[in-house]
This record gives sequence, C-alpha cells and structure tokens, in this order.
Amino acid sequence: MRDDEWLAAEFEVNRPRLHAVAYRMLGSHADADDALQEAWVRLAGKDHDRIENPEGLLTTVVSRVCLDRLRSRRARPEEAIEAHAWADTTDDDPARDAELADSVGSALLVVLDLLSPAERLAFVLHDVFAVPFDEVAEILERSPDATRQLASRARRRLQGSAAADGADLARQRELVDAFLRAARAGDFDALLRVLDPDIVLVPDTAAMAMGSLRQTVGAREVATTIASGGARGARLATIDGLAGFVWAPAGEMRGAVEFTIANDRIVSMRVTGDPARLRELEIVLLDE
Repeated sequence: MRDDEWLAAEFEVNRPRLHAVAYRMLGSHADADDALQEAWVRLAGKDHDRIENPEGLLTTVVSRVCLDRLRSRRARPEEAIEAHAWADTTDDDPARDAELADSVGSALLVVLDLLSPAERLAFVLHDVFAVPFDEVAEILERSPDATRQLASRARRRLQGSAAADGADLARQRELVDAFLRAARAGDFDALLRVLDPDIVLVPDTAAMAMGSLRQTVGAREVATTIASGGARGARLATIDGLAGFVWAPAGEMRGAVEFTIANDRIVSMRVTGDPARLRELEIVLLDE
C-alpha cells in the first residue's frame, strides 16, 4: 500500500526539479519553497495507490499551485512583480545553488514577467522542461492546440512587444547571424559575446536523438556544444516571424532553432527535431 511515507520519498527525489519549475514560474526561491509546501499539503492524506507516474503527478500539482499564485498576483496589481523576481537573488546557499544549477538567468526571469500566467506556464513547462503539450494542456485545462498557441505567443512576446517591427527583426537577425557565423567558425569567444551568461539550450527528444545535444545551461557550456560542430549545414531563416536557423539537407527539413533575445543577448535556444512540430512552424529561408 502506498502511503504518505512513500509519496514523501518520491517528493524528495523530485524536489530539485520541482523547485526549479516553481522558481522559473514564480521568480523567487522563497515563493518556490512555499509552492512546494502547498503542493505537499494538497497531496498528503490522499489515496496514492492509483498513482502510475509520481513525477508527472508532482509536476502537475506544483504547476497548478504556481498557476494559482500567478493569477492571484495579477488580481492584486499593488504587489509588484519585480519584488518577486528579485526577492532573494542574493541567496548564497551552496545546496540551493546545486539544486538550481539549471535555473534560468535573471534576464529571462525578467522577461518572463511579460507573460500571462497561462503563457508563462506553457513556455516554462514545454520550452524549458520539454513537458509534452498534451500534459501541459491537462494542467491548463485547455486543448493541446490552444496550449501550443499559448507557448508560441509567449515566444513572440519574449522577443519584445514590438517583435514585428522591422528594426527589431533586423537586430534579431544580426544577433542570430553573428551566432551562426561564430558557430560555423568554431569561434568560442565570439559565441560568448552574443550569449547571455545563463542561456538555456533546450532540445526536444527528436533533436537529442539526432546527435549529442542535451539540455544545457550557461554561456560557456552552450558555446562549447555549438563550437564543436553544432551549426554545420545550418541556414538562416525566420521561424514564426522571428530570426532563427534551420537544417534542411537536400531540401528536407530536419531541425529548427528558435531564439529568445533579451538585453541584446540570446537567453534561450529551443531546438526542434520533431517532424510534426516542424510542419507547424512557419519557416522562411533567408539569403545570407
């Protein structure tokens, strides 16, 4: 029989990941701790015998707690979001640092505050943690298609409120082009100049299966991965109206890389290799 002691053990095993999810959602270590505590209260004392996927259940409950808290913030505008985003960025606890080694950088946390609660959850769970859209849709109680649209809209908004502006697109293209040239040349220092120190590289399952890509955090780590040959054969393109690049050997689309840019640096890269997802993207190859 699965009791609270069994669930507590599962909770502890998953705690670093759950805390990282809550931290990205809420922007504060203290708020993330509170969200995990509330999630445990919601789960304790329940019938656990039917749980087939403890990690999935825990992620769902923590995400819903975070969603409720984000919606509560929106309902009380006098609580400045910035106070949450920067509440405890001076935390020097080595154990916490280890738990959050894969956390997003401060630049991305700031731009995440541009999103609605549902957009933020869809972006964080799918783009950062690679949770399938079907599962994210269940958490949001929306259809998978609607959830995809939320994540797509979040990516656009993260580029800035004037992403469609020609000057913004031109600057995006400059940064992506500089990244691509540095990657092709294996120029490590040039890559570091365009990457945010806490950049997050997130490949989907199909992209990881094609080579050596894995979820990677940090400018030096991402630069090392890319400089070792990660952009050979890539073509500059617009993807859903924003600058990115693709792999299309012999005219066959094999992969796409979408960028999030903040403060003139690349703060995240999402690599898509799933054929179904690639067909959903609006891709236009650019002359170089």
